[in-house]
Amino acid sequence: MKATSVLAVLLSCVVICAAAKCSLTGQWKNDLGSNMTISAISEKGIFLGAYLTSVSATNKTILTSPLIGYQQLNGSSTFGFTVKWSFTSSITVFTGQCFIDETGQPTLQTAWLLRSESGDIKDNWSQTRVGYNIFHKLPSKRS
Repeated sequence: MKATSVLAVLLSCVVICAAAKCSLTGQWKNDLGSNMTISAISEKGIFLGAYLTSVSATNKTILTSPLIGYQQLNGSSTFGFTVKWSFTSSITVFTGQCFIDETGQPTLQTAWLLRSESGDIKDNWSQTRVGYNIFHKLPSKRS
């Protein structure tokens, strides 16, 4: 095998291997300005974190809310997490996948369901919203 062929194979492996390594841990900001922090992922794929939304339909003070989630650890970059809002009776579930974008940065593509509490079963039909968000990883802070 020629040296140029070996180099081409190694370079393509670097690109493929880099794309496969998409860590969820760290700080993220989505397209609406909401902030999320994800802690270390356990050996079972469980992670905890905090979510501070920048958008809300309530007039209550927005508070940082806890999240819990799972990431597949079989080489896949798919994940899901739930946010238990601290300032309202709503719950949001997110599911998505982590990708490495064209600049080499991790990006989370997510879909979500937000469930609000219904005061009456007749209004149940209107209490679930669906949406999509893209999260970009923020640079880590150095001390």
